[in-house]
Amino acid sequence: MQSVRSGLRFLADLVGALLLAAMFAAFLVQVFARYVLNDPISWTQEFVLIVYIWIVFWGGAFLVRERDHITFDMIFEGLALPARRILAVVLTGLIGIAFLAALPGTVDYIAFMAIEKSPIMRVPFDILYSIFGVFMVAVVAMAGLRIKRLAGRRWQEELARNAGEEP
Repeated sequence: MQSVRSGLRFLADLVGALLLAAMFAAFLVQVFARYVLNDPISWTQEFVLIVYIWIVFWGGAFLVRERDHITFDMIFEGLALPARRILAVVLTGLIGIAFLAALPGTVDYIAFMAIEKSPIMRVPFDILYSIFGVFMVAVVAMAGLRIKRLAGRRWQEELARNAGEEP
């Protein structure tokens, strides 16, 4: 199981790195065309914006660990461990339920966006914004996995891991 998780993590990191490299390459092409050739290229700006959207949601879905997110946890950290566990389950459940409830409407709207295309590269908007649907599914799945870990025998390790402590 650990090797599968490591492989998926490597794949997610690789996709993120390739997206970042593609964005940087397009940026360099634009700088070269604009300042060396004195002939700006229009597609590079749109490409960079599209890839940036994908980097943000890909990273949020698969690369950024929960403990790396910015949190306001002064009250949470002041609670006893059993109370932290209950609060973590409730709040994680609320986030998962909210994203799950919004998922059908979001997927429907993303599918509806197929009728429009980006102005320069003509990329259908449903493809462009499909990463947001992937992000939402990942948030729901991660919420479910966290609740499962918090319901297990090693729930204290889960709380410690998300606090950035060694379990």
